[in-house]
Amino acid sequence: MNKFLMMAAAVGIFALVGNVYADGNASAGQAKAAVCAACHGADGNSLSPQFPKLAGQNSGYILKELQRFKSGYRKNIIMAGMAAGLSEPDMQNLAAWFSSQKVKTGESDPSLVKAGEALYRGGDQASSIPACLACHGPDGAGNGPMAIPALAGQYADYVVSQLQAFASGTRTSPMMNPIASRLTPGQMRAVASYIQGLHTTTLQP
Repeated sequence: MNKFLMMAAAVGIFALVGNVYADGNASAGQAKAAVCAACHGADGNSLSPQFPKLAGQNSGYILKELQRFKSGYRKNIIMAGMAAGLSEPDMQNLAAWFSSQKVKTGESDPSLVKAGEALYRGGDQASSIPACLACHGPDGAGNGPMAIPALAGQYADYVVSQLQAFASGTRTSPMMNPIASRLTPGQMRAVASYIQGLHTTTLQP
């Protein structure tokens, strides 16, 4: 394991202090999710890359982000309004529902696959960028108990927009802000494209 992967893993260990668990009812969450369908799809697979796929997302992460939208810690006009009326059980139920669904993965841009995989799996030593898999896992499943999001199959456009937000500081994360700020626009596009096709991408030797 190189030192950049180790660095990310070490940071991830500290995140244990802030564990978030969702213990909701998926059936109740399905009923509550009707209003979410317009943007995120009935089963959490949104039809527009403008909106993130929630299907298969770790329930702890969904709960944490809903709490952040409601508190105003994470800024988004649409989601602030949506989360404002949610109770804690509502949020737990929604998290349980979306996490129980299966994400529909996409395809990676063949011209970006190798660069994207190299960054996701090995980082960039020259720029002190750790491997994404250190926290998000080799298969992009994230880490549920630590509320680290699953990335596999997420829209590339959405991933890029979030990396840009982390880089600019408009989205706050002690871990992601410094990492994203070191990524070039090309690296963002490459790793986002790789993530979109994760589970379906096959590299040629």
